[in-house]
Amino acid sequence: MAVSGLRLGAEKLFEMPAVLGRLSRCQSTSQAFAEVLRLPKQQLRKLLYPLQEVERYLAADRRQDLHLRIFNPSPEDIARAESVFKATEHNRIDYVSSAIRIDHAPDLPRPEVCFIGRSNVGKSSLIKALFSLAPEVEVRISKTPGHTKKMNFFKVGKHFTVVDMPGYGYRAPEDFADMVETYLKERSNLRRTFLLVDSVIGIQKTDNIAIEMCEEFALPYVIVLTKIDKSSKGHLLKQVLEIQKFVNTKTQGCFPQLFAVSAVTFSGIHLLRCFIANVTGNLDLTN
Repeated sequence: MAVSGLRLGAEKLFEMPAVLGRLSRCQSTSQAFAEVLRLPKQQLRKLLYPLQEVERYLAADRRQDLHLRIFNPSPEDIARAESVFKATEHNRIDYVSSAIRIDHAPDLPRPEVCFIGRSNVGKSSLIKALFSLAPEVEVRISKTPGHTKKMNFFKVGKHFTVVDMPGYGYRAPEDFADMVETYLKERSNLRRTFLLVDSVIGIQKTDNIAIEMCEEFALPYVIVLTKIDKSSKGHLLKQVLEIQKFVNTKTQGCFPQLFAVSAVTFSGIHLLRCFIANVTGNLDLTN
């Protein structure tokens, strides 16, 4: 799969004095992210690039099996993405509405990304973490699987829209298939589908159905591993290798690089924000 419009540069992450100097001159950089960059190197890598941290435990001749640096933004790029997700007077981030059918969905012209996954995969928790710079936004989270029954639309300024889809599997809405299939096929401004997989249990049968749907509709999609704080490094590495092999050999439309996140520790959240900002046309990460 050809991948364009991406810039390499995470190696610059560890040139800390120079990086901090440049970021201090960037007015759009949040103070919180500047503090993040002052973390010790290993903690910083684990937070921003969790799979690159796990990769260190893989034999050198096996590291080529993973594709962890196709999207490898610099700290400045990540800082710019943070400003896209930060709520301000001029960058309103709000819940828009919910819908059970595509003809009830809001007519929003901006680019759109959607999140789908099994019930209890941590989808709403992830979206809440992505919106942590906009604490006024209400993303409902329940301990009961299958809580999300509708498509929930959130606008991120004038940049793009995020859609929280109902979970499939346990307690999924009866009309889930019609709702989701119609949305995926007909939503013309959909730029990327993020398919969430529980890193503890890996790809399940219901995930395969969702993957087949994305492949059938020729949708560009990304696999995001959730709950990585609940996996040991060895178990996470095993799951990553298995899922990476699946992506390499069984998919056509899936972005070759896996993303891994924790809504608890925030590992991988900054990188995922940056990727979303890029695929929606709000960053220009060209070589």
